[in-house]
Amino acid sequence: MRQYGQAPAHADESAGAGVAALVFRAGPLLCAVHLDEVVETMRPLEARALAGTPPFVLGITVLRGVPTPVIDVSRLLGGGPADAERYLAVRTERGTIALATGEVLGIRIVEAEPTGGHPALLGGGNTRMVAGVGTLGAEPLLLLQSLRAVPDEVWEAAAANAGEPS
Repeated sequence: MRQYGQAPAHADESAGAGVAALVFRAGPLLCAVHLDEVVETMRPLEARALAGTPPFVLGITVLRGVPTPVIDVSRLLGGGPADAERYLAVRTERGTIALATGEVLGIRIVEAEPTGGHPALLGGGNTRMVAGVGTLGAEPLLLLQSLRAVPDEVWEAAAANAGEPS
């Protein structure tokens, strides 16, 4: 497992310097998460399905002894299901979540224009997770804001299933 320190993750955005972010693939999409939200990366762990959750929720896993929801980023953003190569443990307002991703490409300084929640970007469904859109080379990149990734019903289902025996 690779842990990320408390390096300054948000560069001076007003100067156009961009932000330090962890860049990864999510199916056909290129995505990034602000580095200060990333706790660690790891190989995928076993996830147990949770009834009554949206299709992008793979289930619940145990990270460092804590029940943690697992989100398929590709499916969440409309790219369809993809094989998870890595899990990214990220901080949210309500606790850590695991993002199931493809290949992790590393830490990059990315510049992204705020989306403003524009409904045309992702059909209106999950625009709350996209903070901005930019490019990396010639490829479009979605800068994600994980703080809003998990709906309340997923946290409730995870809490209800936390006490179940293996």
